[in-house]
Amino acid sequence: MYQIKPVKRSRVRITLGKMWYTSLRYFDWYFGKKKYCKKISGELMPNPVFIHKTPLLRRLKNVHMWMQYNKIINLKIAVGRLNSVVINPGETFSYWKLIGRPSAGKGYVKGMVLFNGGFRSGIGGGLCQLSNLIYWMTLHTPLTVTERHRHSYDVFPDSDRKQPFGSGATCVYNYRDLQIYNGTNQPFQLRVYLDDKYLHGEWRTTQKLNQCYEVYEKNHAITHEYWGGYIRHNQIYRKAYNRDKELLCDEFITENHALMMYEPLLEQRIGKN
Repeated sequence: MYQIKPVKRSRVRITLGKMWYTSLRYFDWYFGKKKYCKKISGELMPNPVFIHKTPLLRRLKNVHMWMQYNKIINLKIAVGRLNSVVINPGETFSYWKLIGRPSAGKGYVKGMVLFNGGFRSGIGGGLCQLSNLIYWMTLHTPLTVTERHRHSYDVFPDSDRKQPFGSGATCVYNYRDLQIYNGTNQPFQLRVYLDDKYLHGEWRTTQKLNQCYEVYEKNHAITHEYWGGYIRHNQIYRKAYNRDKELLCDEFITENHALMMYEPLLEQRIGKN
């Protein structure tokens, strides 16, 4: 059961909540039982598992392009902390533990930060593009996503969307993390880098896998809620195939419910309700 009706919280409650959840995360990182990966290997593993790229610049309504250019600066710094990291069997990848707190002292600048159904500028803004990319790629591997936070708001209308709605992972230092567990018997290596137009990523490993994956959505709908707003829903599923393209399984991954911050088109209401 989902509950997305907007709730107004005081600044004091928001601040205390952040302090509480941030403290819990630090405790988990340094005193918990998980073994977090930290090894950076200069040697590239031979077998690519999944490769993907996303454009660095997108024209979004009411978003100044300087935020997009600053995002590129932030991505370059964060990529330097993640590129070539290795997750050995039994280890967990933590997005924020590897990147650390984005700060001006580390070279991060103000970029676009989604906030409370809108956006504003903030130090380190734009790093969700990197967590979105890593999450989407991980769904095409046998690695297990153990922590992922969906976007609570659908802020911008679809524009040349090539992935299912809700296939990303929002991130807020440090309590909204992306964590990935390697429960296989071989190591995996994350490669991420930028060129002039795209953020590139790939998962690589030491031995060729015996299966591949197809990620897709089901039950996409837009509902008009009793309190006046619109909620967008869907479910993400994944099919696994062996090398002969025979279906091995068709499994549920997650579901998404996001408050729409724009008015859906009439044909969308008719076709998807």
